[in-house]
Amino acid sequence: MPASRRASTAAKGASIKADTKPELRLRQELWRKGLRYRKNVSALPGIPDLIFQKAHVAIFCDGDFWHGKGWKSRKARLTRGANAEYWISKIERNIERDRKTTKTLKKRGWIVLRFWESEIQRDIHGVLATVYSTLHQDR
Repeated sequence: MPASRRASTAAKGASIKADTKPELRLRQELWRKGLRYRKNVSALPGIPDLIFQKAHVAIFCDGDFWHGKGWKSRKARLTRGANAEYWISKIERNIERDRKTTKTLKKRGWIVLRFWESEIQRDIHGVLATVYSTLHQDR
């Protein structure tokens, strides 16, 4: 069953595609560390939030809700809510799209890093360490 017009409009308005708070925080910290990147490169599948062109590293900052963090328990909670069929289907499509995007980028020789918004908020230093080590690994 599709979501009501009002629910769909509210969801679309709440779903920021770029410049989310976690993404801005990650970008700010990377910049402080002297790491330069490009953002929202539409020529690549999935439009990564950040890329490091020379290193072929693509970074996505995935929202916990929209991209299905803890999907098994989240799905169970959604099942009990309004428009359950719509929301479960929507998020499952997002999860599948993320998998396909990652697979396509890897086939093209990119390293793909995906961070949950809560991970960026909770452990920015760990996220930075992962990015830094990925950029500086021998290939």
